[in-house]
Amino acid sequence: MAHLEVKRQMGRADIAAVSELLDAAAEVDGHPPLDEHQWLDLVNGGRHDFAGLVAWEPGHGHPVGYAQVTREASGTHEATWALEWVVDPHHRRPDLGIARTLLAAAIGLVADAGGGHVHMWVPKPSATTDDLAAAVGLRRGRELRQLRRPLPLGEEPAIAVRPFVPGHDEPAWLEVNNRAFHWHPEQGGWDVETLHNREAQPWFDPAGFLLHERDGKLAGFCWTKVHADHKPQLGEIYVVAVDPGFRGLGLGRSLVVAGLAHLAGRGLGTAMLYVDADNAGALRLYEELGFTTDHVDRAYVGDVEPA
Repeated sequence: MAHLEVKRQMGRADIAAVSELLDAAAEVDGHPPLDEHQWLDLVNGGRHDFAGLVAWEPGHGHPVGYAQVTREASGTHEATWALEWVVDPHHRRPDLGIARTLLAAAIGLVADAGGGHVHMWVPKPSATTDDLAAAVGLRRGRELRQLRRPLPLGEEPAIAVRPFVPGHDEPAWLEVNNRAFHWHPEQGGWDVETLHNREAQPWFDPAGFLLHERDGKLAGFCWTKVHADHKPQLGEIYVVAVDPGFRGLGLGRSLVVAGLAHLAGRGLGTAMLYVDADNAGALRLYEELGFTTDHVDRAYVGDVEPA
């Protein structure tokens, strides 16, 4: 039986121990257990309405599982919670006992905090994760497709772009990003702190953060990312958007082409991106550019009643 510690703030030793667990799981599973938003919450020690659930078993000096619950900003009065979890590959058993213990405790914390809407992202889901989600009252929700294509594209960019300048371009970028993604649960509602957290990451490279301007205004951008820890290295179209005032000009496609050209210029042989499975327009664009589906990630969702 796993013993759980609930951490409202993560100390350095806690972060180091959980990071080792995440690295071990990522090596076996081929993907990071936490998405970037959740991982940044972890390494920054947590924030308001954060809980890290660390699972231990007798005779083991390292965590055997971890779950993380974070209350997120929401445009409604209802609380919205993100939940993610992972079990050490060497402690995964057919009865899924550690995972069940983590999820039940995490849902209990949400109930104790007043309840609300929960979404739990699972990379490469299976029938097993369907059953685990159902056991704590969650159902299938939003799906993301990871698409990939080989580089180079064989097409030159049709628009001029320039690199992002840290310390100068943040206000204009935040305005365009939040206008373009006002509807998006993860990408919308960014503030300066959120952006600065990304700029502080080892992977951040302003040369790959491409801005397109028209009439002295930021019209759109293509932010690329290189996954240096992937073997071989993998390029990503991290975020791409067009300001609503400049839509209808074909800038979205042109920005993606510029991003792919930049990644190819870095010597990368493969590019990837994420897109919502129900975003028919974006899927059509990416398929026209030669992208195909590598795998699907799924959010499980549900409403938790107050305790």
